[in-house]
Amino acid sequence: MTLISEVNTPIAQLVLAHGAGAGMNSDFMALAAKLFAQQHIQVIRFDFEYMQKAVALDRRQPPDRMPKLQAYYHHVIEGIDSSLPLFIGGKSMGGRVASMILDSSPALGGICFGYPFHPPGKADKLRTEHLYTLGKPLLVVQGCRDTFGTQEEVSEYALPDSIRLLFLEDGDHSFKPRKKSGFSQAQHIIQAIETSSEFIRQIVAGQRSSAVKDKTYFAQHNAPIKGS
Repeated sequence: MTLISEVNTPIAQLVLAHGAGAGMNSDFMALAAKLFAQQHIQVIRFDFEYMQKAVALDRRQPPDRMPKLQAYYHHVIEGIDSSLPLFIGGKSMGGRVASMILDSSPALGGICFGYPFHPPGKADKLRTEHLYTLGKPLLVVQGCRDTFGTQEEVSEYALPDSIRLLFLEDGDHSFKPRKKSGFSQAQHIIQAIETSSEFIRQIVAGQRSSAVKDKTYFAQHNAPIKGS
């Protein structure tokens, strides 16, 4: 089962996968779909098989292993019947899965909301190897103090120019900042979706002008952004 947002005059579509512990109907997923719709981007949400089982049994289930998650994401993409430009992404684990199948998918680019660069407290167990060989553009939106990869940690990874980074001031893995920061979680989520929408628009425009293959495109749009 998939959920497809209703959008007036859509310019692109984004398949959005959930994180490890919350499904396609989570507050973040629902809000993201609504905000993307306002930007004329259609969002397709789905539950991985383990989450479908969790919903059916009303009992928490552990995520499937990565090969099974990747296979199911491909399955969802194959079922899409649309001529709209395609993008894929997800929250946390879902974003990681999307990034791992990005190059083998028909998507023009990917978006990760809170990428799990490493397990919390295990900064040496990196999940970055495939990121250095990506051939398609990827946007990573990360809270500055995300325990799965802080801004300080990520800045040391020397990620390639095809990956654009947006750091949300004082945000955690859910983009929630502390009150003393002067920001709010709602502000950060709105900024995350607005930046992601612009990322999509730039690539769609570049695809139409055949300029997306020009490496200078990535150089021009890769400067890390730190909150607003």
